[in-house]
Amino acid sequence: MPDDPELDALRAAVTCSAVLENVTATWRFDARESTRNALKYRSRPGEVLIVNHDGKGWWDPLSDAKGDVFDLVQHLYPDLNFGEVRKRLRPLVGLTPSYPAALPRDRRRKADRPVASRWGGRPRLSPGSPAWAYLHEERALSGAVLRVATAEDVVREGPHGSAWFAHRDEGTVTHVEIRGPAYKGSLAGGHKTLFRFQPQPGYPRRLVIAEAPIDALSLAVLEQMRGGTLYAATGGGMGPGTLRALEGLLVAMARVKGAEVASAADANHAGERFARRHAELAAAAGVAFTRLRPPEGLDWNDVLTKGRNP
Repeated sequence: MPDDPELDALRAAVTCSAVLENVTATWRFDARESTRNALKYRSRPGEVLIVNHDGKGWWDPLSDAKGDVFDLVQHLYPDLNFGEVRKRLRPLVGLTPSYPAALPRDRRRKADRPVASRWGGRPRLSPGSPAWAYLHEERALSGAVLRVATAEDVVREGPHGSAWFAHRDEGTVTHVEIRGPAYKGSLAGGHKTLFRFQPQPGYPRRLVIAEAPIDALSLAVLEQMRGGTLYAATGGGMGPGTLRALEGLLVAMARVKGAEVASAADANHAGERFARRHAELAAAAGVAFTRLRPPEGLDWNDVLTKGRNP
């Protein structure tokens, strides 16, 4: 293809955020769940896009879709040809997206401090502590599961009764999810891999993949910490770090006789998309797959707190 100066000019002058905020009225910026390096936009329930690379790139955490501003417009409007995509982009040159002002000041400041350092500064859970009470009394997690999770150092005490859940990459904390009585979010500045809870030592022959750490721990309670099982959580959408972690686990599990992957995603539209992606990963690795589906509209913590049978 011959050089086309306009293509380079549009890529340089139009951000993916400007596309989402101006080309369509259905996408909204989620300031609470965003950081400077990963801007989250939401549309209908279960539809999320992440803008990265200083606004020049994007990816869909529920699929393999990603690219630049041209790819984004064609992702949003598959029927447009390339010339029509140009026409959509030209009016957006120089438009400033909303996110700089919308990002909370404390998130911009705290993102400068490494996630692992902030994790290391928090105390471990202890029976009767505010986070323990929240997880045990409100979320119905058993004391046995909480004691093992504390020993494995996968959950710590956060401020204001919140619980912090760690994602690790080769032992290093790379991301922290936060759940509490009045807050749901994550620490700024990290990158997701996997939350992992393995009640028994040894290499797992069964991998259970949930969306949230509390759901993974809830299923561990319901299954009485089934032997040989690694209970994992992706933290919702599966970015590059999460996919690498899952693929690495599956490659190793494929060598284990009777290995199995079970998707424990929520029983809703987004959960079904996650489950299909989990099935694709398992098939690519040659590992058996099953779907652990809670009742319609629920997640596994709902099952636990409502006292329903899985």
